[in-house]
Order: sequence, then C-alpha cells, then structure tokens
Amino acid sequence: MTDVKPTASHYVDGKYLEDADGTPFDVIYPATGETLATVHAATKAVTDAALDAATRAQAEWAALSPRSRGRVLTDAARIMRERNRELSIIETHDTGKPLQETLVADATSGADALEYFGGIANGLTGEHIPLGDDWAYTIREPLGVCVGIGAWNYPTQIACWKAAPALACGNAMVFKPSETTPLSALKVAEILTEAGAPPGLFNVVQGMGEVGGRLVTDPRVAKVSLTGSVGTGKRVYSAAAAEMKHVTMELGGKSPMLVFDDADIENAVSGAILGNFYSSGQVCSNGTRVFVHRSVKERFLDRLATRLATAKLGDPLDEETNFGPIVSQQQLDIILGYVARGKEDGARLVTGGERLDRPGFWMAPAIFADVTDDMTIAREEIFGPVMSVLDLDDEDEAIARANNTPYGLSAGVYTQNLARAHRVIRKLHAGSCFINSYNDAPVEVPFGAVKQSGVGRENAKAAIEHYSQLKSVYVRMGDTEAPF
Repeated sequence: MTDVKPTASHYVDGKYLEDADGTPFDVIYPATGETLATVHAATKAVTDAALDAATRAQAEWAALSPRSRGRVLTDAARIMRERNRELSIIETHDTGKPLQETLVADATSGADALEYFGGIANGLTGEHIPLGDDWAYTIREPLGVCVGIGAWNYPTQIACWKAAPALACGNAMVFKPSETTPLSALKVAEILTEAGAPPGLFNVVQGMGEVGGRLVTDPRVAKVSLTGSVGTGKRVYSAAAAEMKHVTMELGGKSPMLVFDDADIENAVSGAILGNFYSSGQVCSNGTRVFVHRSVKERFLDRLATRLATAKLGDPLDEETNFGPIVSQQQLDIILGYVARGKEDGARLVTGGERLDRPGFWMAPAIFADVTDDMTIAREEIFGPVMSVLDLDDEDEAIARANNTPYGLSAGVYTQNLARAHRVIRKLHAGSCFINSYNDAPVEVPFGAVKQSGVGRENAKAAIEHYSQLKSVYVRMGDTEAPF
C-alpha cells in the first residue's frame, strides 16, 4: 500500500524540511473528504533557505556540460516511469482523479517532459554570424533562479513541465504547488535528487498566496512561471514586471469547439467528452463552448447523453472508475453556483448538474443546451464538468462568436472537410488548436495562449526561449577605427 503522507512539508537543499511555525493546512482526499495529512506553509526562513540553496546549486549546475545536465533529467524520467503506479496513487489522492487516468496522464507526461528536455539539452547552442572580415556569435545562457507556481489539476505534470526546460537550460527552481494539492511535487524533487541533481536545484515549498508573493518579488529570482487563473496571473505578472523578471503565464480559458454538419458525430462526441469531462472538467484548455450545427444538434445531444450515462463514478482507486470528484468543497460550490445560474438564465439542462449524495465532493456531469453567447455559463470559466452547447448556423458567424471572448487558450474544429478545418483554425484566436481531436498535449508541441489566457509557451523547443537568454559577442578581426 502506497503511503501518501509526506515525510515533511517542504523539500529544500536536497532533503525534506519541516518548520512547524508555518500556518498548518490539511490535505483532503476529494473522494471521501478524509484528511490525508497536515502540512505547514513556508515561513520566511524556509523560502530564504530554498532560494539560497537554489542560488548555490544553479552556479554548480550551469557549470556542468549540457550533456551531463541532460543525463540527470533523462535518468529522472526513467525513475519516474519505474514508479508510475506509486506516483499515480499519490496523484489520485492529491487530486481525486481516477487512477485509470493518472496512470496514463500525469507522472507519464511529467516523465515525457524530463526525457524530452534532457534529450535536447546538449543541442541548446548559439549561432555564428559572418560579417565580412568580422564575425559575431551568440551564447545561450541560463536566467538563474526560477520560481514555478503550480495549479491543482495536474500537480506532477505541471512541476515537470516547468522544471524540465528550466533545468535543461542551466537554471535552478523553487516550486510552490497549489495548497490544494501539495503532495505530488515533493516526489518530483525527491526523484531529481536521486537522479543526480545537486542539492538545491529543485526545491518545493508549500503555502498560499503570501508564500507565492514572497517568492515572486524576491531579488534572487530571475523568472516566474505560473499556471493558474487569469486573475491570479494578472497579479503575479504585475508583481514580477515591477522587478523586470522574465515570466511565463499559462492561465484559464473559455475555449470553443466547433462541430459542423459534416462532422463524424461519434468522434465529435468523444472530443466533447475529452474537452469537458476528463479530469472532472478541471482542465484549463477545455472546450466548454461547444458550437454544434443546428442540423445535427439533437443527434449530437442524444448521443452525448447516452455515452455520458455510461460514465462510472466510484472509488478513484478502482481502475474501472472513469469519472472522479471535484478537487475541493470550495470548487464544487463554485461549479454548482454556475449550474444554478445556467438554469436561471434559461439554458436547457439536458442531464446532470446535481450534487451526489456521498462523502467527498461529487457532482453529476452537466450538459446545457440552447445556450446563448450572453449567458454567464458561456462567458466565464467554470473549471468543472459543465458543458455549454450553442447553436451553429454559419461558418463566419460561428468564428466571430467563438472569438468574442477575452480568453484565447485553445480551440477545436470537427469537420470532414479538411479545407474548412484549416481555414477555420487559421481564423480562431487561440494558441493551442485541434482538428478532429481535443486536448492532446504532447511535449513535442508548444502549449500556450493568446489574449488574457497567457504569455509565453511551455513544452517543445519554444520553451527554451523562455528559460534562457542570448549573449551576443562581436569579434573585430582588424584595427578599431575611431573619429579622433
């Protein structure tokens, strides 16, 4: 039986660290409401220790050859894969997500990131620039100490998505998980140390907004990378900008999915399920505004309701379970409030939306039809299993309506007309898009947003630009001329 209780609250300078002077908070198992552990928020002494350790480790780490750094990351990926079940059980307790899901989507994707960036570390070079008799070259250098701030929906994956490119470029990191899901990142830190990372290279400190604010504004920090809500992102971005720090912001969305009249309905329904109910709907890139052509809408809704009725809700540790609880009572209350607002605004509740009578934080996944663009459930990010189905009649009108949002994270199109698919995707204002699919996020592909949904890119080679800087060197081969 995997023991999910952490050794201590924090992981600093290559070892676990406790400081009982920090504010205590409970770790709750969403499936039952049971308290799994109590951890303490980082005191100033803890954050100072983490930042000092990261500063020391970063200098040592950056002095290594890129190939040596890459080996540590790829070895950490190997260890993570070997312990996938143990890590997945911890993730399920941390988030409530079914083990059926965490076994394939969490530690595995974290290992993918470590392996990918470990593999390209020795290719992160500058360039030679010929200038006649003279020439110049560029050197790619690390930024220094980076701060990562995680969200509660994918704690292992997010820790690795931030750590892998940062460490590959020669940086160190202090990572603050969400206070709702504090357990998983500690194991990432432990594995990196075991793989050979110098003590202090990747530190984990717990806490709420006060701890994050202390990290973001500290002068020892060169870069801040946050995954979270738009409101939190704006505050963190503003604080980092005041100190001229580098930033990556991966924020929320209200993404559109367009289902045209020639779409394969079975595949479109699958995409809508993945884009609304996977991880109990708690995914930033979810396509929660599903525009369905009026001529196929009822067929789409009927098939969707039929398939949703087969979802198995139950013990998340049972691998047959494929729909889990909401992460916390607070988040469940927010989601149920949106369901009530949808009804008040006149949307048709096709199925679900009620709280389930069982321990923990459970609700039935909800589908609303006849949703209009002005309704609250069509405008605001809910971050839960609530799908809004809107009528689609005209391609150009649908594109305009899809783009009529301050968000711009993702977008999807279902059609068998590939000319239309590419044409529509080109016009949609979103950073991560899908054709006849939804929510695929392999590490080889850049992930990020436009508009208020974020700044910068995670994953792929694009992430390297956000965790490194270029030094330019001009070399004059002849005499230096001056006017006097």
